[in-house]
Amino acid sequence: MAIDLQTARTVIEGARAAARDEGLKPLTVVVLDAGGHVVAVEREDGSSTKRFEIAFGKAHGAIALGLGSRALMARAEQQPYFIAAATAAVGGSLIPVPGGVLVRDPSGTLLGAVGVSGDTSDNDEAAAVAGIEAAGLQAQPD
Repeated sequence: MAIDLQTARTVIEGARAAARDEGLKPLTVVVLDAGGHVVAVEREDGSSTKRFEIAFGKAHGAIALGLGSRALMARAEQQPYFIAAATAAVGGSLIPVPGGVLVRDPSGTLLGAVGVSGDTSDNDEAAAVAGIEAAGLQAQPD
């Protein structure tokens, strides 16, 4: 199973709805498949520049290393040289702060990742988790 376009759109709408409910700043939401390819992306009106690159880097780093970006942040604090080397190895697309969440189906199979950027990292992550859960999937933030 993979994340199809309709599922990706459901994730994005769920993330945006959660953000609206919480009064978050405008977000950019990126949904990647398990191969790290963009399935869907939306940038809300007012989301600042380069938010796509940041949201993509959060999700792409999670896919590349098999850990949510919150776990990557902890790893960066403990092993900064490893994260710097991994960032170089994946072409710079690794942002080790919360907001990149792995997506799994109910049986635990990895389907992809969601990256969110626009508010605080913790709020970005909460929006990503809400979007994933709105699609009936399991979120793995760390």
